[in-house]
Amino acid sequence: MSKRLKQLMGFLESSPNEPFILFAIAKEYEGLGDKPEALKYYLMLQKTSPDYVGTYYHLGKLYEQLQDDKKAFLTYKKGIEVAKIAGDKHSIAELHSAKIELGDDDDFLN
Repeated sequence: MSKRLKQLMGFLESSPNEPFILFAIAKEYEGLGDKPEALKYYLMLQKTSPDYVGTYYHLGKLYEQLQDDKKAFLTYKKGIEVAKIAGDKHSIAELHSAKIELGDDDDFLN
């Protein structure tokens, strides 16, 4: 476990569902190449803070790396809804672009 990851885990003990800490842990595991652990923390973040817009782009990209394009597509689609509610135009555009690169509703919803 990296020094940074140990530090983040300590922060998590103090604030168990703090969105930024969960996000940082997921990103740290990604950086270490541990995709299953990264996925675990992204999903935890999505469950505890479904309105945390940053989750959806990064989780979708991880699903793409895991070769699960349908989950990636659905994650981007959900992220667009969350970003619209938050009024986050930058994230809407980013998520829409990532979703379009994969395909459209006909490719994944039929």
